[in-house]
Amino acid sequence: MNLSTATGNGMAHDIATVNGRHSMAYFGDVPWHRLGMKLDQPATAGEAIVAAGLDYEVTLQSLWTSDGDPVSMRQAVVRRDTSDILGVVGKGYQPIQNLECFSFLDSVVADGRLRYHTAGSLGKGERIWMLAKLPGDIRIRGSEDVTEKYLLLSNSHDGTSALRVFFTPIRVVCANTLAMAERRSRQGGVSIAHKGDLGAKVKEAQEVLGFANRFYEHLEMQIDQLVGYHPTHAQLQDYFEVLYPDRQETPSSRTRNVRSTLMELFESGRGQGIAATRRSAWSAFNAVAEYVDHHCSTRGGTPEVKAGRRLQSAWFGKGAQLKSDAWKLALAMAN
Repeated sequence: MNLSTATGNGMAHDIATVNGRHSMAYFGDVPWHRLGMKLDQPATAGEAIVAAGLDYEVTLQSLWTSDGDPVSMRQAVVRRDTSDILGVVGKGYQPIQNLECFSFLDSVVADGRLRYHTAGSLGKGERIWMLAKLPGDIRIRGSEDVTEKYLLLSNSHDGTSALRVFFTPIRVVCANTLAMAERRSRQGGVSIAHKGDLGAKVKEAQEVLGFANRFYEHLEMQIDQLVGYHPTHAQLQDYFEVLYPDRQETPSSRTRNVRSTLMELFESGRGQGIAATRRSAWSAFNAVAEYVDHHCSTRGGTPEVKAGRRLQSAWFGKGAQLKSDAWKLALAMAN
């Protein structure tokens, strides 16, 4: 493969589309991004990989310069079914196929109870993810405020990231993805590099469940702490201002509008009317999570492209980081 063509692929931030079909599947209500194939029930690995359009493999190909000279230390990652170049990587890189990712996540819960609620890919297929539900949930103080326990697996085929398994709670009443953990440490998940045989990593997969159980036990205590604290109006203003600060001496209208929206979501956003949790620090955090997942604006493109970019941000990008910051700040406020 010629190096001059292999280096032109930039990371897209929209849901992958092949032959007019969005590479995504989901179970339950139509998700906020409104993309993908609807599943009648939570899927097994075999069902999800086909429904989400992830039943493709990648291969490594050698590179040459435009003068015909071989490039000794680099190689291209190519999607077999479309021949798209997904990335350029070093010679030590070993691809982890999509089917291997599903098998890896299946081995976390060995009794077969793991079911996939969402799966898909971004760009041309260079980043894939799968969202699987663990048994059990967190019910806040006996109320209808329920948070379900999920594992989110993310993998790239362009050399930009390792295979990662994140602990990802989802608040049912509002479908907020509560990506509040620090994702650069084992507190937030497990990372596996693209080196060696994934089959040899089964022990690490089995450790994921132990980490997840401890994470969710601690999370339940933290949520209860947030629910027990009711910030003043001044504290709320400070909270939102730290997260969305003015960049200049003269506040921009956009920043003011965002903070105004956050205050409205605190009062009347999705799930904010539950008596047991109303107007608490938990409500303040969920105002931010709802804004990132459902309201945050994106630039340019069709509604589908914008939705894909919002998902990319909320799960893996700036939106996920903002929710992480909002979580830490809410805990500090409650303390």
